[in-house]
Amino acid sequence: MAKKVAIYWPGDARPKPNELAIPSIEAATVQMERALKKLGRESYRVPGFLSKPHEAIEKLGPVNDPIVGIFVHWVYGPHTTDGVVGKDNPFLMASNFSGQWPGLVGLLNTGACLESLGRAHSRIWTDAPDWTTDPVFMERLDEWCSSGQVKYGEDELSYHAPVSESASAIAKNVANDIKKRRILILMLGDTSMGMINGYFGPRRLTPHGFTEHKIDQAWIIDRGRRIDEKRIGEAFQFVKNKGVTFHWGERGGTDFDENATREQLRDYLAVLDMVNEFKADCLGWQYQLGLIPLRAPSDFAEGLFNSTCRPESNGDTVACATEADQGNVMPMEMMKRLLKAKGLHQAVMFHDVRWGAEHEGKFLWVLLNSGSCGAYAFNHNPDTLEGVHTYRQPATYFPTPGGTFAGESLPGEITWARAFLKGGAMWMDIGKGSVKKLPAEVRDAWWNGTTREWPFMAADLGVGRDTLMAHYLSNHVAVAYGDIFGEMVALSQELGFKVRIWGKSNGEKKA
Repeated sequence: MAKKVAIYWPGDARPKPNELAIPSIEAATVQMERALKKLGRESYRVPGFLSKPHEAIEKLGPVNDPIVGIFVHWVYGPHTTDGVVGKDNPFLMASNFSGQWPGLVGLLNTGACLESLGRAHSRIWTDAPDWTTDPVFMERLDEWCSSGQVKYGEDELSYHAPVSESASAIAKNVANDIKKRRILILMLGDTSMGMINGYFGPRRLTPHGFTEHKIDQAWIIDRGRRIDEKRIGEAFQFVKNKGVTFHWGERGGTDFDENATREQLRDYLAVLDMVNEFKADCLGWQYQLGLIPLRAPSDFAEGLFNSTCRPESNGDTVACATEADQGNVMPMEMMKRLLKAKGLHQAVMFHDVRWGAEHEGKFLWVLLNSGSCGAYAFNHNPDTLEGVHTYRQPATYFPTPGGTFAGESLPGEITWARAFLKGGAMWMDIGKGSVKKLPAEVRDAWWNGTTREWPFMAADLGVGRDTLMAHYLSNHVAVAYGDIFGEMVALSQELGFKVRIWGKSNGEKKA
């Protein structure tokens, strides 16, 4: 590989997050420069953040040297992909593996975007203060410098899993129902913030039993103006009576008040009417970025949709994927149907893979997304909203006031999944694990070290940190309480997905 290495800064599209990230990204860049120098490489910087697709095209497109991207905060996939697709120079994504800023989240999303476009890349990460003192990191960096790629083992991955007769029967029945009536996703806009890996469109959806109906988000504003104030008042009284704890005016959110929550319920009702009008089965809700200056955050409404206990409920959840992520809404709807068929509660949670750490000899992931986690995670009672706390979304990112749908997820057995595009084919990742109850001081340190306003889940996903960081093709994950692992494997196969099984004990290595 060439001795000269280019280093660039992938960016958010919004100036403020990039500005706040400067100290972290500068420090990480210096660490990478020192590490490369120690390995005999000469590095240079591509100037400035890449905060628009054209900047990736103009600044990365001409670079033929090996490239390293520094991922220490949230970034948009196209701010990398649009400058490197169609090229084959060695490409490496590096993260400082910190929970403070979602850098590793940005790395996972960008890696999935690259994979969906067929662009080869490698990944590397460390939580060491001095990167050159982490022998594993330096060994991997040396491998990349020497060969242009970093290879990771697949001991915890397989492509077959044993499925019981009962699980297969349940899956076949659910698949038959889907074949009789295709699943309709109501899409409020496209995926947001550069998550191109999470949008498949009808050409990819229809072979697997799904399709979409796309609606412009402007409809939320238009329809919302016609929502009867009486309905909003009744919905507001419902969530109060069912146990939501409102943190109006707290944590600096002086503009977060009762009216902000009412406006979130206005949008919930407007979207509910559209779901009913189009007889949609599930929902992808973009919100970011187009509605940020115009409407209150969608998080409180999304949390309600993922709960059976909600205003004007028909007794079911409406599986809702934040950021209109089809890679999550597909497994969410499939898992919902399997849970119901197996007599388990149907709620499926949407989360970011935000950060993780060791606790009592196990690596646990902090799963943390601003609002698409339903109330059942916090109370295991389908008839209440107790345990739900709503805090003002951080004003840095959300100028219009509105609350989240937060709480501490209860312990229990889980099944998790994610749909993704690789090699031109649709795949389904499937694993199982458990949610853990942490000591209060550990929980608070992890929660406060990420984003305290968001729902919290400490999860053992059944695989080690490095396996997930090396191979996972999303920053999102769908999580359900209960063991529907075999059923999900069988249903995915029935619907034509290729499957990838996570966890040494879950799969079979046979070809």
